[in-house]
Amino acid sequence: MAARTDVTENQVEALKRDNEAQAAELINMAEELSNMTARTDVTENQVEALKRDNEVKQVAFSTSLLASGSGTIGPFNTYTPLVFRYIVANIGNAYNPNTGLFTAPVRGAYHFEFYIGAHGHASHASVAVLVKNGEHIFIAYQHQPSHYGSSANGATLLLEVGDVVFLRLWWNARIFDNENHHSTFSGNLLFTM
Repeated sequence: MAARTDVTENQVEALKRDNEAQAAELINMAEELSNMTARTDVTENQVEALKRDNEVKQVAFSTSLLASGSGTIGPFNTYTPLVFRYIVANIGNAYNPNTGLFTAPVRGAYHFEFYIGAHGHASHASVAVLVKNGEHIFIAYQHQPSHYGSSANGATLLLEVGDVVFLRLWWNARIFDNENHHSTFSGNLLFTM
């Protein structure tokens, strides 16, 4: 009987050692799994960041002054922001058709073009100014006493995230648009920096 008890005690000790070894192995496997999960989370975050970066790199808009109909805006006795309401494209939604403001979503080089026109008038020119963060950048100007006239300009600007670009009607000036979309404002991201 004592011999059987010694054998059983030896078997119990062997099972305890096996159990401890398996417990240590499970702890190691749990740590490896935790590390793999952490690496997977980091990789998923990197993939999401790359997706966001790729989306931000797609920024372009093209607009016309009037959403419908025909009309002349101005003259006013002060500078007036122009709100281009007819949206041909607004990729990236950086142009706000309610305010007329383009807000840079990413630091980069952007190109803007604007075309303006109006029927001739002896006292009122057709003038629009490209404005960046309140600073006058470029102007498009035309003045003739009769017939229709137009002017255009454009600029490539380095913008920081949150910089604002818009067109401003010059004081005592006019701008015309109709269903043919004569007066337009467009811009696009050339590349990020």
